[in-house]
Amino acid sequence: MPLQIIRQDITKMKVDAIVNTTNNNMIGYSGVDLAVHTAAGRELDFYCAEIAPLGLGMAKITPGFNLDAKYVIHTAGPVWKGGLRGESIILRSCYIESLKLAVEYGCESVAFPLISSGAYGYPKDRVLRYAVEIITEFLRDYELTVYICVFDRTSYEFSRELLWEISAFLQSDIAVHQESDASIEEAVYDSVPLARREICNAPMPCACENAPAPTEKQSSVQGVSLEEYMRSMDKSFAYKLFSLIDKSGMTDVECYKKANIDKKTFSKIKCNPDTYKPSKQTAVAFAIALGLSLDETQELLASAGLTLSRSFTFDKIIRYFIQKEIYDIFVINEALFEFDQVLLGC
Repeated sequence: MPLQIIRQDITKMKVDAIVNTTNNNMIGYSGVDLAVHTAAGRELDFYCAEIAPLGLGMAKITPGFNLDAKYVIHTAGPVWKGGLRGESIILRSCYIESLKLAVEYGCESVAFPLISSGAYGYPKDRVLRYAVEIITEFLRDYELTVYICVFDRTSYEFSRELLWEISAFLQSDIAVHQESDASIEEAVYDSVPLARREICNAPMPCACENAPAPTEKQSSVQGVSLEEYMRSMDKSFAYKLFSLIDKSGMTDVECYKKANIDKKTFSKIKCNPDTYKPSKQTAVAFAIALGLSLDETQELLASAGLTLSRSFTFDKIIRYFIQKEIYDIFVINEALFEFDQVLLGC
């Protein structure tokens, strides 16, 4: 997927470039800056000393030296002073200038920390969402894989209100589902006479014992041959998807970018419409991008042999957002990330 939120130490990322949030002097004195300089080695210290200083919101690039990344893009983030001194403008510039450098140097993948969210005090409940918005906007015009690295749960703050609502939904959904299943099963069982219950509870003989071999006539459905029956089946996931895209008025590019799907994956779908089988997170991502209702989503998933059940956390979180008519894929991915679920996209 073009944009991924992952829980990882940025110095261990195997990407073309990692972004280092630093200061004017590019010294590497604490936090991410210190970790990057330590992992890259003394050569990075000497290189940074030659190209310093670095203005606020600006970015400069260096070799990665001992890092797995080929490059390190250094950017000077804002210190939070209440939000009234242009902090958001500087933060936006940090992300945009870093992304521009990555494109300029031919990078296909780049990893970001949450800039200024540590010692610089930028509110953690804002910085992840803001980073996602800026990067998403940039990716509308560029094909690039971007990672946002969250070191641990203390590095960001997911919306407490949304977390409570989803948790309550999951619990209520589980309770209702279990109660419904139990009541239906009990009602059906109680409606069966005692003698028949004993028969129903007895071991069943194997249906295949002494069964005659199927005949050509039995291989048809109500007089329709198997070949004719197969031809009458619904179209594949790809054909269903393309029909929905045309109906939505979006271009293919608009749709797959909104779904957080990379160009290569969408090309596979177009080139192999009869055989392509998506993962559930890919199929759901398209449903979210297209703003489908729950029934429409189930119909699209069914064309790939998938469904949204009431038994899995991932499925129930998706149900929650569709029922709330919240179709922002990155808001959904933040929630999935918080509950340790696979993210939407590919």
